Amino acid sequence: MQIQAKKLVLAGILTAVGVILSPLNIPIGIVKAFPIQHFINVLAAVILGKYYGTGIAFATSLIRVMLGMGTLLAFPGSMIGAFLAGVLYSRFKKIPLAFLGEIIGTGLLGALAAYPFATLLMGKESAIFAFIIPFSASTLFGAALAIILLYALKKTPVWKYVTENQG
Repeated sequence: MQIQAKKLVLAGILTAVGVILSPLNIPIGIVKAFPIQHFINVLAAVILGKYYGTGIAFATSLIRVMLGMGTLLAFPGSMIGAFLAGVLYSRFKKIPLAFLGEIIGTGLLGALAAYPFATLLMGKESAIFAFIIPFSASTLFGAALAIILLYALKKTPVWKYVTENQG
Protein backbone atom coordinates (compact mmCIF):
# COMPACT_ATOMS: atom_id res chain seq x y z
CA MET A 1 0.00 0.00 0.00
CA GLN A 2 2.81 2.42 0.88
CA ILE A 3 4.57 1.76 -2.45
CA GLN A 4 1.34 2.45 -4.37
CA ALA A 5 0.97 5.78 -2.56
CA LYS A 6 4.55 6.72 -3.45
CA LYS A 7 3.91 5.83 -7.08
CA LEU A 8 0.75 7.91 -7.13
CA VAL A 9 2.57 10.90 -5.61
CA LEU A 10 5.40 10.60 -8.15
CA ALA A 11 2.82 10.33 -10.96
CA GLY A 12 1.18 13.52 -9.70
CA ILE A 13 4.53 15.30 -9.54
CA LEU A 14 5.46 14.25 -13.09
CA THR A 15 2.04 15.36 -14.35
CA ALA A 16 2.43 18.71 -12.60
CA VAL A 17 5.91 19.19 -14.07
CA GLY A 18 4.49 18.49 -17.54
CA VAL A 19 1.72 21.03 -17.07
CA ILE A 20 3.93 23.70 -15.47
CA LEU A 21 6.50 23.43 -18.29
CA SER A 22 3.83 23.50 -21.04
CA PRO A 23 4.77 27.01 -22.16
CA LEU A 24 8.04 25.49 -23.40
CA ASN A 25 6.24 23.97 -26.40
CA ILE A 26 7.49 24.56 -29.92
CA PRO A 27 4.78 25.40 -32.48
CA ILE A 28 5.28 23.49 -35.74
CA GLY A 29 2.22 24.06 -37.91
CA ILE A 30 -0.79 22.80 -35.95
CA VAL A 31 1.50 20.72 -33.73
CA LYS A 32 2.71 22.11 -30.41
CA ALA A 33 5.84 19.98 -30.02
CA PHE A 34 6.56 19.42 -26.34
CA PRO A 35 9.85 17.54 -25.71
CA ILE A 36 9.27 17.65 -21.93
CA GLN A 37 6.36 15.22 -22.38
CA HIS A 38 8.66 12.66 -23.99
CA PHE A 39 11.22 13.18 -21.24
CA ILE A 40 8.48 12.47 -18.68
CA ASN A 41 7.16 9.50 -20.69
CA VAL A 42 10.51 7.69 -20.66
CA LEU A 43 11.14 8.47 -16.99
CA ALA A 44 7.67 7.23 -16.04
CA ALA A 45 7.99 4.12 -18.21
CA VAL A 46 11.20 3.09 -16.46
CA ILE A 47 10.41 4.22 -12.92
CA LEU A 48 6.65 3.60 -12.67
CA GLY A 49 5.73 1.30 -15.55
CA LYS A 50 3.52 1.38 -18.62
CA TYR A 51 0.16 2.03 -16.94
CA TYR A 52 1.33 4.91 -14.80
CA GLY A 53 3.28 6.32 -17.75
CA THR A 54 0.21 6.21 -19.98
CA GLY A 55 -1.92 7.74 -17.23
CA ILE A 56 0.57 10.56 -16.74
CA ALA A 57 0.60 11.22 -20.49
CA PHE A 58 -3.21 11.30 -20.56
CA ALA A 59 -3.53 13.56 -17.51
CA THR A 60 -0.87 15.97 -18.73
CA SER A 61 -2.43 16.14 -22.21
CA LEU A 62 -5.90 16.67 -20.79
CA ILE A 63 -4.84 19.50 -18.49
CA ARG A 64 -2.72 21.14 -21.21
CA VAL A 65 -5.66 21.05 -23.65
CA MET A 66 -8.08 22.38 -21.02
CA LEU A 67 -5.70 25.27 -20.27
CA GLY A 68 -5.15 26.02 -23.98
CA MET A 69 -1.47 25.06 -23.84
CA GLY A 70 -1.76 21.94 -26.01
CA THR A 71 -3.81 20.50 -28.82
CA LEU A 72 -5.79 17.30 -29.21
CA LEU A 73 -2.74 15.91 -31.02
CA ALA A 74 -1.08 15.52 -27.63
CA PHE A 75 -3.26 12.54 -26.76
CA PRO A 76 -2.31 9.92 -29.37
CA GLY A 77 1.36 10.84 -29.49
CA SER A 78 2.10 10.98 -25.81
CA MET A 79 -0.06 8.06 -24.72
CA ILE A 80 1.08 5.58 -27.38
CA GLY A 81 4.72 6.53 -26.80
CA ALA A 82 4.47 6.20 -23.02
CA PHE A 83 2.74 2.83 -23.26
CA LEU A 84 5.18 1.34 -25.77
CA ALA A 85 8.18 2.66 -23.80
CA GLY A 86 6.77 1.01 -20.68
CA VAL A 87 6.02 -2.28 -22.44
CA LEU A 88 9.52 -2.57 -23.88
CA TYR A 89 11.23 -1.57 -20.65
CA SER A 90 9.16 -3.89 -18.47
CA ARG A 91 9.74 -6.81 -20.84
CA PHE A 92 13.50 -6.42 -21.34
CA LYS A 93 14.71 -4.10 -18.51
CA LYS A 94 16.90 -2.15 -20.94
CA ILE A 95 16.81 1.65 -20.82
CA PRO A 96 17.54 2.05 -24.56
CA LEU A 97 14.41 0.03 -25.31
CA ALA A 98 12.30 2.52 -23.35
CA PHE A 99 13.85 5.21 -25.56
CA LEU A 100 13.10 3.18 -28.69
CA GLY A 101 9.53 2.54 -27.55
CA GLU A 102 8.96 6.26 -27.07
CA ILE A 103 10.45 7.06 -30.48
CA ILE A 104 8.40 4.45 -32.35
CA GLY A 105 5.29 4.95 -30.22
CA THR A 106 5.17 8.73 -30.52
CA GLY A 107 7.26 9.53 -33.59
CA LEU A 108 5.61 6.97 -35.86
CA LEU A 109 2.50 5.35 -34.39
CA GLY A 110 1.35 8.44 -32.49
CA ALA A 111 1.99 10.63 -35.52
CA LEU A 112 -0.14 8.34 -37.69
CA ALA A 113 -2.85 8.19 -35.03
CA ALA A 114 -2.86 12.01 -34.90
CA TYR A 115 -4.16 12.23 -38.47
CA PRO A 116 -7.80 11.40 -37.61
CA PHE A 117 -7.60 13.73 -34.59
CA ALA A 118 -6.48 16.57 -36.85
CA THR A 119 -8.92 15.96 -39.68
CA LEU A 120 -12.04 14.78 -37.87
CA LEU A 121 -11.87 16.47 -34.46
CA MET A 122 -9.89 19.62 -35.23
CA GLY A 123 -11.12 20.21 -38.79
CA LYS A 124 -7.58 20.69 -40.11
CA GLU A 125 -6.51 19.45 -43.52
CA SER A 126 -3.24 17.56 -43.49
CA ALA A 127 -1.43 14.69 -45.14
CA ILE A 128 -1.40 11.41 -43.25
CA PHE A 129 2.39 11.53 -42.82
CA ALA A 130 2.56 15.25 -41.95
CA PHE A 131 3.06 14.68 -38.23
CA ILE A 132 5.93 12.19 -38.37
CA ILE A 133 8.75 14.76 -38.63
CA PRO A 134 7.57 17.17 -35.89
CA PHE A 135 6.53 14.35 -33.55
CA SER A 136 9.83 12.51 -34.12
CA ALA A 137 11.99 15.60 -33.62
CA SER A 138 10.24 16.46 -30.36
CA THR A 139 10.41 12.86 -29.19
CA LEU A 140 14.09 12.37 -29.99
CA PHE A 141 15.10 15.43 -27.99
CA GLY A 142 12.94 14.75 -24.94
CA ALA A 143 13.61 11.01 -24.80
CA ALA A 144 17.36 11.59 -25.16
CA LEU A 145 17.31 13.88 -22.13
CA ALA A 146 15.51 11.18 -20.15
CA ILE A 147 18.10 8.58 -21.13
CA ILE A 148 20.89 10.86 -19.92
CA LEU A 149 19.14 11.33 -16.57
CA LEU A 150 18.34 7.63 -16.19
CA TYR A 151 21.95 6.59 -16.84
CA ALA A 152 23.08 9.19 -14.29
CA LEU A 153 20.55 7.82 -11.78
CA LYS A 154 21.79 4.30 -12.47
CA LYS A 155 25.10 5.28 -10.84
CA THR A 156 23.42 6.34 -7.58
CA PRO A 157 21.80 4.47 -4.69
CA VAL A 158 18.43 5.80 -5.92
CA TRP A 159 18.56 3.30 -8.79
CA LYS A 160 18.09 0.36 -6.42
CA TYR A 161 14.81 1.88 -5.23
CA VAL A 162 13.74 2.56 -8.81
CA THR A 163 14.34 -0.97 -10.01
CA GLU A 164 12.73 -2.59 -6.96
CA ASN A 165 9.45 -0.66 -7.10
CA GLN A 166 8.62 -0.27 -10.76
CA GLY A 167 5.50 -1.82 -12.18
